[in-house]
Amino acid sequence: MMDKRATSADEPGASDWATSLDLHVDLHHGTRSISASLTRALRDAVRGGRLAPGTRLPSSRALAADLGIARNTVADVYGELVAEGWLTARQGSGTRVARRAEPRRSVRKARAVPELRHPLATPLTYNMLPGQPTLSAFPRTAWATAMRRALAAAPSEAFGYQGPAGRIELRRELAGYLARARGVQVAPERVVVCSGFVHGLGLMARVLKAQGARRVGVESYGIAEHRAVLERAGLRPVAIPVDADGMRTEGLADSGVQAVLLTPAHQFALGGALPAERRAELVDWARRTGGLVLEDDYDGEFRYDRQPIGALQGLDPDRVVYLGTASKSLAPALRLGWMVVPERLAGEVLRAKGMEWSASSLDQLALAELISSGGYDRHIRAMRQRYRRRRDQLVAMVEERAPHVRVTGLAAGLQALLLVPPGTDAAVVERARRDGLALMPLSSVAFAPPPSPLHAVIANYAAPPDHLYPGALAALARALTTSGEAQP
Repeated sequence: MMDKRATSADEPGASDWATSLDLHVDLHHGTRSISASLTRALRDAVRGGRLAPGTRLPSSRALAADLGIARNTVADVYGELVAEGWLTARQGSGTRVARRAEPRRSVRKARAVPELRHPLATPLTYNMLPGQPTLSAFPRTAWATAMRRALAAAPSEAFGYQGPAGRIELRRELAGYLARARGVQVAPERVVVCSGFVHGLGLMARVLKAQGARRVGVESYGIAEHRAVLERAGLRPVAIPVDADGMRTEGLADSGVQAVLLTPAHQFALGGALPAERRAELVDWARRTGGLVLEDDYDGEFRYDRQPIGALQGLDPDRVVYLGTASKSLAPALRLGWMVVPERLAGEVLRAKGMEWSASSLDQLALAELISSGGYDRHIRAMRQRYRRRRDQLVAMVEERAPHVRVTGLAAGLQALLLVPPGTDAAVVERARRDGLALMPLSSVAFAPPPSPLHAVIANYAAPPDHLYPGALAALARALTTSGEAQP
């Protein structure tokens, strides 16, 4: 008669991998023998679905050592369950749960758990919602190379708990890059690494609240989540009007705000760049009142038809907090952002941050390596060319298929503003949705619209992958065609 133990997972030919597997088994044998208790525990685990069909089990030697019992006992139990059809054992592949061993189905119907989706994610075929780059263009090879180099050079302490400021390697590289590419006045000691812009904004909101601030000026068109971050910190957002040139700074003196949050390089969502005279007025207001300016430089690196516009922070590093992120330049999934804070606030920011929300040290080291090797600059240049082509294709399509629509906000950034006839913006968004295209109406980002609000939709030409972009443009063209015109 064949010995049932001859098929055990640790017989010659079986993979050594089985010796490293863990398996939790409750041996509440009471009056039962250890063998009977183990048999019942494994059978119940398979019957109840905890061990799914195809799951590999540890070798008899490994499980016996983990449970503190004889190896022959485990081998006998495995053989018994193989004979009963609960397990299978094949030379070279070890012992597994049998495919035909279906788990017992619960009598109670499981309660459906609602799926949570990020506001910028969409189940539609074409996504032109603002807020993300071309995800398929993430520089995987360059990032993998940077990560390998970073791992090889990383000191052992990089794998431990980190301080709130972030890895010094990244802070040094960011200081050099921001000074060179964005005109930021910065030393590594004033760079704080955070987990994206929203995290950085939340830290600054808490610092402002602790200093006695109550009101923060925000652009009348802007991202609602940013206002919510301020409100959660106990601050009151106050709308400051914007126009085609960005925030209208002449009204700050009468607004009663102690700080201002704005996007000066490329206003979201109207697309203007804050002109020099308004920048000067903003800095003068901060100096005169002791206010603080929070600069969101969310896509300042992507400019096309204009000379580079430096960061506002360069005008007064003591009154401007610079906030940047890799979400648009690389990918949101990295959860990497940074702040350049005035020296007088650095300690308060670090105390507010503590050990929370620390971005991965390994990702920080990889980004530092990518910047130092020139890979980050090369990627930005390549994406700038790609997005310029995308933008030009969108403009050409609108001119040809929907000449009644005016396109603005084109000099920089990842999206365009499409001005549509009054009262048609909601219809455009709905027609697009029915055609599988996600668009955002400008009204959805209006905090305090002017008496004569703009009627427009925001189209992110960066988001769709290359193979879907022609279809996205075609769907956009159909959505922009008014009911009084012939459908293309």
